[in-house]
Amino acid sequence: GAPMTAACPNCGALNRPGAKFCGTCGATLSATPGEATAAAPRLPATTERRLVSVMFVDLVGFTPFAEERDAEAVRETLDQYFGMARLAVERHGGVIEKFIGDAVMAFWGAPFEEPGHAAQACHAALEMIARLKQMQTKWKAEGKPVLDIGIGLSTGVASVGNMGSELRYGYTALGEPVNL
Repeated sequence: GAPMTAACPNCGALNRPGAKFCGTCGATLSATPGEATAAAPRLPATTERRLVSVMFVDLVGFTPFAEERDAEAVRETLDQYFGMARLAVERHGGVIEKFIGDAVMAFWGAPFEEPGHAAQACHAALEMIARLKQMQTKWKAEGKPVLDIGIGLSTGVASVGNMGSELRYGYTALGEPVNL
């Protein structure tokens, strides 16, 4: 049958099959749905100051691209781009914080400390550039417009934790390194 979704042991949110961290609160998920999660580290109940590395990735020229195309064609392109970005970030130990329009925000060093996170963020950025070149070759061969990306990286102390309102919140980072 179809892979089962994983329920977060911290907040109860349902997550995609194979996810390592909860998309709502950032808690570690078990490798197998239904597997005991009592030993999984818990997120702090409040925010904390933490040295993090933050990445923002944005499609260059996306607004005119989107204005000239059907929404489904735009979604298809975004799905390919977001999938590429997610793979690069996760392969290098980062966490996708959110997709915002055509942008990606990811960070390293939270929810759990990770030595060398700045180098890992740089490796993820370089992998994205290499993977994008492959995508550009494919798009060109298919007669589709070739898009480029801009990547910003920053390392510094941020406030990290569950933030938002009583009914809607998420695990995120705020502060100077986030304001690229």
